[in-house]
Amino acid sequence: MSWIYLLIVGIFEVVWATTKKLSNGFSVLSYSLATLVGIAISFGSLVLATKNLSLSIAYPIWTGIGAVGDIIVGVVLFHDQFSAVTWIFVAMLVVSIIGIKMTTGH
Repeated sequence: MSWIYLLIVGIFEVVWATTKKLSNGFSVLSYSLATLVGIAISFGSLVLATKNLSLSIAYPIWTGIGAVGDIIVGVVLFHDQFSAVTWIFVAMLVVSIIGIKMTTGH
């Protein structure tokens, strides 16, 4: 169950980072509220995930999911552009996240 919480943490990391940008400096109320809800769910799920997972495993997975998710949202929603070399490093990050999961005893 801790890994499911960790996945939720990562997803809501992307949600709150995206809605924070869409809030235009917290000047759009709906996105501002969505940001706060996303932060609460993300951190609340992190608390639940770290009940059974060590912080040294949970934190890199959380930030990795958030980083990759934010890159994808940036490309799809905000039309960010990256070089092919950058995408190689994003792929390496995904492989690293999977590797951490596969090599832990949890």
